[in-house]
Amino acid sequence: MKNIQKTSLTKFILTIFLCYSVNTLNAQLPYSSPEKQGFSSERLEKITELSKNYIKENRLPNIINMVSRNGKIVYFKNFGYKGIEDKSTIKKNDLFRIYSMTKPITAVAAMQLYEQGKFKLKDKVSKYIPELKNLKVLNENGVIVDVKNEMTMQQLFTHTAGFSYGFNNNDVIDKLYIKAKLWNSKNSDEFISKVSKLPLKNEPGKVYHYSIAVDITGVIVERLSGLTLDEYFKKNIFEPLGMNDTFFEVPKAKRNRFIPNNFYNYKKGKPETITSEYWKNRWSYDTNEESRVYDDYFNVKLYSGGGGLVSTAMDFMIFAECIRNGGIFNKKRILSPKTINYMIKNHLNSSLVNEANTGENLNSNNTNGFGFGLGFGLITNTQESAIIGSEGEYFWGGAAGTVFWIDPVEEIIVVSMIQLMDSPWSLREDLKIATYQALIESFEN
Repeated sequence: MKNIQKTSLTKFILTIFLCYSVNTLNAQLPYSSPEKQGFSSERLEKITELSKNYIKENRLPNIINMVSRNGKIVYFKNFGYKGIEDKSTIKKNDLFRIYSMTKPITAVAAMQLYEQGKFKLKDKVSKYIPELKNLKVLNENGVIVDVKNEMTMQQLFTHTAGFSYGFNNNDVIDKLYIKAKLWNSKNSDEFISKVSKLPLKNEPGKVYHYSIAVDITGVIVERLSGLTLDEYFKKNIFEPLGMNDTFFEVPKAKRNRFIPNNFYNYKKGKPETITSEYWKNRWSYDTNEESRVYDDYFNVKLYSGGGGLVSTAMDFMIFAECIRNGGIFNKKRILSPKTINYMIKNHLNSSLVNEANTGENLNSNNTNGFGFGLGFGLITNTQESAIIGSEGEYFWGGAAGTVFWIDPVEEIIVVSMIQLMDSPWSLREDLKIATYQALIESFEN
């Protein structure tokens, strides 16, 4: 009799647990038939056709695409293999390096502190990082001189603070970035120490130039909060939103889901798996020193607010949905809707956007119709951008080809996950066409 009672109790507890788990999952991000959200199921299969063709034509080994509208998933499919050598099927919950898609998360973290009155956007950056008070800059005559104006927090958010990234091996300033080996810093203090010795590429406030500015922002989050960036993210963003698969360092129990990274070999005309040699060549390493931070996710020392996170398609969709929904998700608020509305306004005037350097892997040399908010790129004019979409759409991508965008007019979010550095493909534009052509009800006036 006692055994029967124990069995019944166990079944009851298990049933309650399963119901709770299912309800929690559904509460996080519910699914809907496409037609109920103004999409055509049949026409959404254009995304399937596109994805299969990318795999079939050996453009990339895998891709996961998600589409939501009004906070409900209408499309979520995975295609291809875990890697070029690993022919096991990619899974929806596999882990991807999202690189610069870390940046919007860092911006949200910083704006949480802004809401708490920890800083103001017109504050000098040196108020929080004194090491950056007396910086030099390369002037128009090629001479390194003192800066005329100290950079502000707002300029840090908008990539107008004067920093660079070290992407261009032929650029005078970028060569110094490469030589400084910023990404091998043992912690954020050493990172800042190295940055403080580098001249700026531009006078603060003069030009938009994609840069390490968000890594600097991440250090400010650490100093203002008293937490490391991974601790801050976990406590204030990931745990409240239920983003259990987003982190700087991949837990041992989840490493079997962490897929290989790849690069497009232009000489061979095909993608190949990345090795340490790739990073050595990319960053002009002249010794077999420790790989840069972006290539080590098992023993992380420097938490890169500009590009250090690993995530899943679902986790990033949850983050994006929270932003689309005005800062609240699953009854957990992380930002005010007024703050988000301010973040997604264009903070650049037209004179600042005079470079084709729009960011990582967005496959566009056209800055027309482009703006930048506090942590997000913006589409300010769809005709000038020459890509279908909506004005006010905000987005970003990562160096390995991941991309997301949020369309506040159509209430659409798209998240696409791949792992291909140096991609020559116009995936983002192809995906936008495939997504928007599937709409049968538009909210645009």
